[in-house]
Amino acid sequence: MTPASPQPFENPDDEAIRRLLAGARRIAVVGLSPKPHRDSHRVARYLIAQGYEVIPVYPREDTILGRPVFRQVRDITGGVDLVDVFRRSEQLPEVVEDSLLGRVPALWFQLGCVHAAAARRAVESGAIVVMDRCLMVEHERLLGRS
Repeated sequence: MTPASPQPFENPDDEAIRRLLAGARRIAVVGLSPKPHRDSHRVARYLIAQGYEVIPVYPREDTILGRPVFRQVRDITGGVDLVDVFRRSEQLPEVVEDSLLGRVPALWFQLGCVHAAAARRAVESGAIVVMDRCLMVEHERLLGRS
């Protein structure tokens, strides 16, 4: 008898993603690079321009985009509504565990960030998860630019 393989992960539908983005105010960006040419930096600037409070999470640097940097999601004071993740796929389980310790209600794994088991772990713990999509692209598509 062969063990059943886990079901593939499915992203929430457009309406659920629209509600998530419309309701979020504080977004932690894990892997927010201080380098302006990096995607994480560009997406964070976009989010700031759309009125979100962006909180950088990065292993080095004291400030990025004029904001204080945290080393881990769980260390952020005041909580966050969403964690936007720019990390390699194999690092996603660690980010999920850190985010769950920080009681984060939603995680967004950017384009190319794929780890179905980590996504399922977060969902089973009550978090909303969007995987392998660009938050900036989805925001523009579902809510438009401010």
